[in-house]
Amino acid sequence: MITVIKNIKEIIQVEHTIRKWVAGKDMASLETIKNGFIEIKDGIISNFGSMEDWKGIDDWNNTEIIDANDGMVFPSYCDSHSHLVFAGNRENEWEQRLKGASYEEIAAKGGGILNSAKKLQNTGEEELLESALKRADEIIKMGTGAIEIKSGYGLTVDTELKMLRVIKKLNELSPLTIKATFLGAHAIPLEYKSRKSDYLDCIINEMLPRVAEESLAEYIDIFCEEGYFSVDDTERLLAEAKKWGLTPKTHVNQFTILGGVEASVKHGALSVDHLEIMNDDDFKALKGSECMPTLLPSCSFFLGIPYGPARKIMDEGMPVALATDFNPGSSPSGNMNFVASLGCIQMGMTPEEVINSTTINTAYAMGLSKELGSIAIGKKANLFITKPISSYAYIPYSFGHQHIDKIMINGQLQS
Repeated sequence: MITVIKNIKEIIQVEHTIRKWVAGKDMASLETIKNGFIEIKDGIISNFGSMEDWKGIDDWNNTEIIDANDGMVFPSYCDSHSHLVFAGNRENEWEQRLKGASYEEIAAKGGGILNSAKKLQNTGEEELLESALKRADEIIKMGTGAIEIKSGYGLTVDTELKMLRVIKKLNELSPLTIKATFLGAHAIPLEYKSRKSDYLDCIINEMLPRVAEESLAEYIDIFCEEGYFSVDDTERLLAEAKKWGLTPKTHVNQFTILGGVEASVKHGALSVDHLEIMNDDDFKALKGSECMPTLLPSCSFFLGIPYGPARKIMDEGMPVALATDFNPGSSPSGNMNFVASLGCIQMGMTPEEVINSTTINTAYAMGLSKELGSIAIGKKANLFITKPISSYAYIPYSFGHQHIDKIMINGQLQS
């Protein structure tokens, strides 16, 4: 089956040669084609270019024509950091914060991640899957075509495995491209409050083998933060996870700088995520590495904490990725359009930079550079068609509005 999208006002994020990422000054550039067309065969982009160069189709009986009606076509967003599988919400904690309590104070009283863990432990697998499918459908409508999903709200052997099995089932049922990350080291359960090393033993000796044996995750994560897990804990877990073939994608530098960036890079992390605060050692560790600095601006927005230093990272010649951190406690939104807006409005990025940081660079942070992140021959036809808009900058500019008209995942229009 061949699908042709015609009368495209502008095709955004075109690649003639597939890149692993876009970095430094190059992030300010974006290749586009005006008055374009895209051909798709069996869910894969097979051709694109200017309408003036389109030669038509030989087999019209096996061809679907989609008229973009002067809308723009973007590659779907790749959301490289989320906690999309969860039970309930934490709006009560949000109200507490509105009255002056800090995120750390709420967590110290059994709220935060431990609150989400308690709810998830009491929720059945089918109910978790049903709610996750609804969230997946919502983010598809907002332009996301691929997402990384972490466990970490289980914190016991059975419930961590339950979360990962839900993610695996979601991957089978949803058209989204989904990557799973094992985050058993998200917090220290109350029963291990004064026995953190025992809990780490449980993760390494009981959880990791089961996760690997059932092929439930591709990545390993740990929350390297004061009051959670130390740099030594991080090094120990990442070294053990490597034995099981899991690649690190870590939580570091959200509230404090402990040295988690350097430890993550040392152990071959694909990305280091959060980075709300950074020092010279962090920049030194990242520069020249294969690790993607990933910033989570909607978390900064929701918690009122600093935004990651996107401009300085790019000025140092490095790439930046932006993701949602979709979770019930610190970023209850999976809207990548809003993330793009925050990148421009709060972090001083240009529209070109935020497009690069939410497509090509986030695809890299999920190990999907060859499949997604741009309009390129041989890549999956995961894209969205906008309503008529004045320019690609209009999407981050007009935050809060829905400008997407049609969604295509794996070459199929989504209802």
